[in-house]
Amino acid sequence: MARKNLLSGLLDETKVTTTEGHEEKPQPALRPTTKGIGALGAVTRSIDELAARADAAREIEERLASGQTVVELSTDLIDTSFVTDRVVMDEEEFRHLVDAIRVRGQDTPILVRPHPSKPGHYQTVFGHRRVRAARELGIPVRAVVKSLEDRDHVIAQGQENSQRSDLSFIERALFAHNLEVGSFGRETIMLALGADKTTVSKMLSAIERFPADILDAVKAARGPGRDRWYALGGALNSVDIAHKARSVLARPEFGLATPEARFEMLEKLVPKESAAAGTTVKSQDTIWESSGSTVRASIKGDGKRVTIALKAPKNSDKAAAFGAYLTENLDRLYAAFEQDQRTSGD
Repeated sequence: MARKNLLSGLLDETKVTTTEGHEEKPQPALRPTTKGIGALGAVTRSIDELAARADAAREIEERLASGQTVVELSTDLIDTSFVTDRVVMDEEEFRHLVDAIRVRGQDTPILVRPHPSKPGHYQTVFGHRRVRAARELGIPVRAVVKSLEDRDHVIAQGQENSQRSDLSFIERALFAHNLEVGSFGRETIMLALGADKTTVSKMLSAIERFPADILDAVKAARGPGRDRWYALGGALNSVDIAHKARSVLARPEFGLATPEARFEMLEKLVPKESAAAGTTVKSQDTIWESSGSTVRASIKGDGKRVTIALKAPKNSDKAAAFGAYLTENLDRLYAAFEQDQRTSGD
């Protein structure tokens, strides 16, 4: 079974039945995503997505689960996941969720697993906000119960998060860091985040640059993208700048400021040359290969220009056909790139 499609079919394309026997509407499929960073990452990711769509008609993947039963559980029996994936919860959005559940009930069940150390209790895999909303409303929460090992738990949790456009760069990076601290390997982290090895390494590097106390003070800032986090973290490697940053943290106005304003207050400490260096994109050479090795792409970029060269095995016109397909879909690819830039904060 392909681990990266762990969520495929868990809550979709099957009739889900409640304990009372009422049929629920099928849930939309959760599609794992691969998020690269910058223009080169967006191009590589778009090629991946197009190739995946082309292969989907020929591939039949095993389902993690089918015919799952939705049950109603008391929120008193449900604990949070053992690994954190969100820094803060948007209270305005949460209020909308509470109001929606109050009016029409809980549309989509959460996923829980039997608690590994508390008999009769459960651990949330995803759906923490729905659990909190149900607890506030004093009603049971509708859930699918699935026995999962720790590794499958974090992959399912991470893949569900990948479908949400509101996670900030630093939240994804912290999730990767928490998994590494929890002794999960890079392969598991890559599957959980739907990201390649390079992207995961950059996320972990961004966290490693920050002194823990300073990161804790600004991690709720959702606006900054990867480059700004890199620049600030790199500057904080200086003992002098780290000392100045802690002085800023002690100011009364810092505690009263919004998360984004706090980040900007620290960002002012970054030397201009460091900020410029943090946004410089080095020359890159990436190799992409389709499933079955029918098409191979050499992708080169220097921050200003990206060149893609497609090759295929001898006596095959796959490269030419795929190149024509890319050309015909450039408008759609660019629109997807623009959307990704908005959601990633870069």
